[in-house]
Amino acid sequence: MIHTAFNHDFSRFAENAEQDRRAIEALGSALEGSERPLLVTSGLAWLAPGRVATEADVPDPAFPRKSEAAARAFANRGVRAATVRLAPSVHGLGDHGFIPIVIGLAREKGVSAYLGEGLNRWPGVHRQDAARLYRLVLEQGAVDPVYHAVADEGVPFKELAGVIGRRLGLPVEPRGREHFGWFADFAGADMPASSERTRARLGWEPTGPDLLTDLDQPGYYAM
Repeated sequence: MIHTAFNHDFSRFAENAEQDRRAIEALGSALEGSERPLLVTSGLAWLAPGRVATEADVPDPAFPRKSEAAARAFANRGVRAATVRLAPSVHGLGDHGFIPIVIGLAREKGVSAYLGEGLNRWPGVHRQDAARLYRLVLEQGAVDPVYHAVADEGVPFKELAGVIGRRLGLPVEPRGREHFGWFADFAGADMPASSERTRARLGWEPTGPDLLTDLDQPGYYAM
């Protein structure tokens, strides 16, 4: 069983995180004692501030989202539970994630902006590579507790803003947190991540376009 759903209305993040925890508990209870795999989904934001996150890192217990802890609770209850941590940008045509938010802000404000020097890094993975990783985890039995769906270890946010600015014909300039509003914490987050262990364990090698190449496609800017 694969659980990828999460309500990304960040105005009620704690409530959504609790809903996610209850969903995982319901799924795990149905599989209890079966030795079948249960794959849940989590993210990489704020996992290891200031350094490259690895599969060995554990989320801060104070962080509201409890997806991983809920999955781990079934490890000794006859469920092969594992977590796939998705890069903050799971990109590709049809993307409804963070990159379209950044593009929308640029259109609205008339500038493709970044915070500070724009050196904070975002990992990325193409959606087809991420899907293939889930399949490989299932096929190989979910033997590890955590897997990283990361192709680009960390793309500087300024470079993302540069592609967006060029595509939209807008200036690319630094702006303060107020420019980004509720999205400022994400826009300024430095969250590079490695998938070295995941690749070694699964034989997974991303083959899709990298984040900057994908972002340079006209389909990302269709109204």
